Amino acid sequence: MTGVRLRDGVELTLDSGERVVCDADAPDGDVNVLSHAHGDHLYRDAPDEVVCSDLTAALARARREDEPHPRTREDHPYVDLSPAGHIPGSRATLVTDPDSGYRTLYTGDCSTRERFGMDGLDAPDADTLVIETTYGKPEYEFAPQAELERDIVDFLDDSDGPLLLFGYTLGRAQALELLVERSSRPRPYVTKATARINRAIESVEGVDYGARRYREATELGEEDVLILPSQTSKLTFVNRIVEETGATKVGFSGWASDSSFKFRGDYDETFVLSDHCDFSELVAVVERVDPEMVYTQHGFAAEFADHCVSLGYDAQALRRNQTSLGDF
Repeated sequence: MTGVRLRDGVELTLDSGERVVCDADAPDGDVNVLSHAHGDHLYRDAPDEVVCSDLTAALARARREDEPHPRTREDHPYVDLSPAGHIPGSRATLVTDPDSGYRTLYTGDCSTRERFGMDGLDAPDADTLVIETTYGKPEYEFAPQAELERDIVDFLDDSDGPLLLFGYTLGRAQALELLVERSSRPRPYVTKATARINRAIESVEGVDYGARRYREATELGEEDVLILPSQTSKLTFVNRIVEETGATKVGFSGWASDSSFKFRGDYDETFVLSDHCDFSELVAVVERVDPEMVYTQHGFAAEFADHCVSLGYDAQALRRNQTSLGDF
C-alpha cells in the first residue's frame, strides 16, 4: 500500500497504482466503496459501480430517488466488507493489496455495540487503520447500551402527554421506533422521509417497523409519539404541534452528553443515544487492530491521533488534499 489520502473521500492507493476511493461525493477510483447511506458519505455523482452492502444500495436508491444509480456489488477480489455497527447496512472496508498483502482497514462511521439487531464492529487485524473519531476526546464516555435504552423506555412509559422524538431519519429514527415498541405507548407516527427509509430496510431485512404515517391532518393523542428529523426541532410546524397538543420535545444524540445540546435543539428533554463509538471504544478498536499506522478523521481527529501517539502508535489526523506525510 503506497498511500492514504483524504481528498474527495478517503483514497487508498495500492502498490500497482490502483486507487480504492471510499465515501466520495464524485467517486472516481478504480474501485469505489460506500460505507453507508448517510448523506455526508453518500455519492452525489454516481460512478458506474460501487462496492457496498445490499441494504446500503437499497437505501441509496431510496435517498436518491430521481437520480441515476450505479451497479452495486458486495464482493470484490481485494475488498472485504464487514458490519460497522453504525446504522443498518453500514460496513467497514478491509483492503488487501494483491501485490504485497498489505492490509488497510477503513472503518467508516462505526460502533462496537450490539444495538437494535445490528452487530457491532468486530475489527480485523490490519497494517493501517483509518478510523473515524467523532467522539475522540476522553470526556465522551457513554453508559452501557442496555442502561441507555432502559432509561429511554422508562421515560416513554412514565411521561404524560404526546411526545415528539427527534433523530436522523436513517438509523436513529429506526432505533427510536424499536424503543417505542418496547414501551406501553402505541406504535409511533413517522414522516414521509422516515417511512421511505423504513420501506427500504424492511424490503431487504424482512423486518416490520409497523410505524404509522404522520400527515398534516393527524391529531396526536395523549399516548402518541411522533418521530421527526432532528433538523426540524425548531421549525414553525413543530412549534404549532407543541402549542396545540402540549407535546414534549425530546432529542437523542451522543452530543446529549453536552449540556448545550438541549439548548441548541430547543428540547425539553435529551438522552444520550449514539450510532458511534465513545472514546474508550475507539481506543479499544485501535488496540484490537494493532496497526503499524493510524489515520484519524471526523470530529476530534487531531486529539485522538495525539492520544494514539501517547499509546505508542504512529498516528496522524488526515487533512484534505495532503500530498505527503510531510504536509500533515
